[in-house]
Amino acid sequence: MNTDIAVIGGGASGLAAAISAKETAPESRVIICERMDRVGKKLLATGNGRCNLGNRNISSAMYHGSVDVMKIIGATCSAAEYFSRLGVICVSDSEGRMYPNSNSAATVLNALRLRCSELEIEEVCSFEITEIKGTSGKFELISENGRITAKRIIICTGGYAGPQYGTDGKMLGLLRKRGYRVAKITPADAPLRVAPDSVKGLKGVRVKGVVTAVSDGRKLASEKGEIQFTENSVAGICVFNLSHLFSKYEGKLSLFADLLPDMTEEEIIHYLKGIRKLRSSHQTEELLTGMFTKNLAIYLVKRILNRPLTDLISKISDNEIRSLAEAIKCLEFKVTGCSSWQNSQVTSGGIHADSIDKKLCSATEKGVYFAGEVLDADGICGGYNLQWAWSSGITAGRNCALSLNGG
Repeated sequence: MNTDIAVIGGGASGLAAAISAKETAPESRVIICERMDRVGKKLLATGNGRCNLGNRNISSAMYHGSVDVMKIIGATCSAAEYFSRLGVICVSDSEGRMYPNSNSAATVLNALRLRCSELEIEEVCSFEITEIKGTSGKFELISENGRITAKRIIICTGGYAGPQYGTDGKMLGLLRKRGYRVAKITPADAPLRVAPDSVKGLKGVRVKGVVTAVSDGRKLASEKGEIQFTENSVAGICVFNLSHLFSKYEGKLSLFADLLPDMTEEEIIHYLKGIRKLRSSHQTEELLTGMFTKNLAIYLVKRILNRPLTDLISKISDNEIRSLAEAIKCLEFKVTGCSSWQNSQVTSGGIHADSIDKKLCSATEKGVYFAGEVLDADGICGGYNLQWAWSSGITAGRNCALSLNGG
C-alpha cells in the first residue's frame, strides 16, 4: 500500500494531524495506522469518559519538558474553536476545564472520525509497526499484517501511559535505534507510591487539603485539592500535578499534607484542648471525631500519639496535642516511586526538543514529523494534555502536508 502521508497512531494527536494534513493538501492520500482494532480508544477514557478536551486558562506553567509547548499552542486555535468547527458544542466549568456539552468522550471521537470520513482519510487498524525503513520520500512501515510505503510520516504514538489503550512505548524504542534523543521516561499525572506502612488503615480515605512536594528540605511546589489514599500510594489530582517531580528528584522526594489548610496550627491546638475538656471521659479514639472520617482520625491518633486507643482523652498532654496539630498541618509521606503505567494519565519524557525543529519536523530526517505525547512535553490535569495533542497534531499535519510541495 502506498500513500503520501502515513499518520502512525490513531489517538487524539493522530486524528488531528490527519485532518490537518488532508485539509492542507486535499489531493494527497492520508492514512492513519493504528495498532489497536479501532482508533481513539484512549480518548474515550479521558476525563472519566467525559473528555476534558481543553482548558480556557493556558500558560507555560501548566507544562513540563524540553519542548516549547506555548509556541505551538499560541499559533493554533483553542480546543473550543477547533471543535466548534467540527460541530461539537463545548462548555467549561469554573476552573476553565472544557468538555463537550454531551459530557461524553464518544461525541468528540465521533466528530473527529466523521471529519476523517468526509476527507476520505483511511484508517488501517490492527497494524502494529515493528520497523521503519527508508528515508524521506520513501518510508517503509513494516507490520506483521503488511507494509505501507509513505512519502512522509507523522509519529503520534504517545508514550507508555495507558498501555491498555495501545500506548506501550515501543515506538520510542524504535526511534532510539534511529538515533533520536529521548528524555528520561517516567509516569506523570499519576499516584505516587509510598511505604505501605505509612498509609496503613487509610485505603479509600479522601480528604481535602494541600500537598507540598519537598526535596532535601526545599519546597518544590504545592497543590490544593482532594487527597486520596490507596494501600500503597497517595493520589488525587493535587498529587497527580506533582508527580512529574519524581523524574528529577527520585529517591529524594517527600510529600507533606496539610489536612486542615483553613486552620492555623495554633487554632488546631486551641480546638483540641477544648475537645480534651469536652470529651475528657471518652476514649482517645474519639479525640478527632468530627474533624475527620473515622479511619483518618484513628490513623492520626495511632501514628502520632502512640498510646492505646482505650486511654482516656483527659490523659493526653499539651505536648501530645501540639504534636498532633503539627502532624495535621504537615503530615509527611516519603515517596518511593511512581504508580504503574496503567494508572498514569500521561508520560513524562519523550522525543527531546533537540531532535525536532519549530515545525515539529525531525532535525535529522526530512519527512518525519511528531505530535502529542511522544514528544517531551506533558501538562498537569485539567485538559492541558489534550490541548497539546490538538495543537501539535494540527501543526505537524499542516507542515507535513506543505512539505509535499516543498513548503
